[in-house]
Amino acid sequence: MLIDTDILIDFLRGKSEAQDFLLALPDDAMPCCSAITVAEIHAGMRKSEQGKTEELINSMIVLPVTKGVAELAGRFKQEARGFDLELDDCLIAATAVTEATELATRNVRRYPTAQVRLLVVEY
Repeated sequence: MLIDTDILIDFLRGKSEAQDFLLALPDDAMPCCSAITVAEIHAGMRKSEQGKTEELINSMIVLPVTKGVAELAGRFKQEARGFDLELDDCLIAATAVTEATELATRNVRRYPTAQVRLLVVEY
């Protein structure tokens, strides 16, 4: 399961709902994140969060942005004309599609393409 940046930031900021969600993942869910998520987290990381951030990221499988992911993300961005869709979200969505996994997110509006299998996390 690919975990979106928003949930991981909530976890790092101590939101119990995010912690509960991550702890409740089935053993076979293999929590992953995109390399883009790593960049997003580091961009907003507080100095006091550095150790916890590294621990969290090291506990997950970090999926790379491959040529195929980049090409698919470009298509998503191109198809999303009229939507305010960020390239980083397109890259995360393309990673989920390429890896044939669900994307757990709280930000459904960031992923308007039907190709992405979303697990909407509400808390």
